[in-house]
Amino acid sequence: MVYRFSSKATGDVLMTGEVGRRLLRIMGKDVTAKGIIEVAAMPAAAQALAAAVAEEQSRLAQVEGRPGAGDSEPNDAESVSLRQHAWPFLEMLKQAQAAGEVIVWGV
Repeated sequence: MVYRFSSKATGDVLMTGEVGRRLLRIMGKDVTAKGIIEVAAMPAAAQALAAAVAEEQSRLAQVEGRPGAGDSEPNDAESVSLRQHAWPFLEMLKQAQAAGEVIVWGV
């Protein structure tokens, strides 16, 4: 499954089902096949994503500081950070909010 996030203010952002569901949960949205992020909800959505990214970065920094933390290979789920997954969506939120356009998604 692939989530397609669309706005008249930006190009589309495509995400795998797992990543799309994770971002929707972080933003406090229902994980549904279709939905909308209204312009008024975009600042809170961006703040929630930024906070989750900061939390993950802090956690990773703590893990990397532990002896032996770098001895194991990261698994596939951890090879791409939340920061990397969230960046295109945060840019989409910023541009859509500035243009006063909603973001819709569908699978």
